[in-house]
Parts: sequence; C-alpha cells; structure tokens
Amino acid sequence: MQSVLTYLDNHQIEYEMFEHPAAFTCEEVEQYCSHIPGMACKNLFIKNRKGKRFFLLVLPADKPIDIKAFGRRVGQSGLTFANPQNLMDKLKLEPGSVSPFGLLNDQKGIVEVFIDQEVLDADKVNFHPNINTATLALKGEMFRRFLDGMAHDFQII
Repeated sequence: MQSVLTYLDNHQIEYEMFEHPAAFTCEEVEQYCSHIPGMACKNLFIKNRKGKRFFLLVLPADKPIDIKAFGRRVGQSGLTFANPQNLMDKLKLEPGSVSPFGLLNDQKGIVEVFIDQEVLDADKVNFHPNINTATLALKGEMFRRFLDGMAHDFQII
C-alpha cells in the first residue's frame, strides 16, 4: 500500500483513504465501504486459455460482464479468471486486492487494460490500494491523471 500512496503523492494525485476490514468480494466491499463517497469498482484479472495474454477489466461494482463477449472483442476464446500465481507474477497482488494500482507493478506492460466508460465518467471512483483493508477515493480527473502516467494504454469498454 505504501508504494501506491508514495506514487500518488509524488505525482500530485489527490485521494482520500478509508481503512476497513478485509474485503475480498463486491458484497464485502458493499458491507464495509458503502459509506465511502464515489463509485465502487470491481477489477477482474483475466487470462486467455494459453496464459499468454492477461487482461485487467475495471467496471462499476454492480455491472455484469459477459466474458464470452469480451473474449470476442479481443479475439480470444476460453477466457478465464487468472489464478493467484498469475496475479502474483504479473501484478504482485493477492486475490481480493486487484485494482488499477497493481499496474504500478507491471513494469513490462504485459497486462492489457480495459475500463468501462461509466468508470471514466464518474465524479469519484474507489479502489483498493493493492491491499484489501483500505479503499482510496479519487476524483475522476485524479484517476485519469493516474492512468495517463502509466506505461499501459487502455481501451474503453
């Protein structure tokens, strides 16, 4: 978490931090974090069948995703959730703590990033700071500043 906060501070990206019990699912986030202002987001780490391509999908927490339709969009069939070892290898994260801030750990730019338009349009968005016992709330322009500073291009879904 400290490396995320240091990065944000060094890049003048403003945030509010809220600590809470560990939240591994969107339901637990709702239970512990409903008082936090802003859009709750879910972050899905997905891989192709051969484990050669990895995708980070960032969506509103209450929005369903059709993984088969997403697979057609990226020309891949048989997409599945990446396993904990993939998550650690690529983003240096534990399950339950996936967020766009994990991109700080993907120095090679291997992970392909897809962000829902609603997230980009939100006034404020909420993400774990690479640990699931805290949530950072960022104004939309601060989140876009973070994305602009990453070596990763992102596509809008």
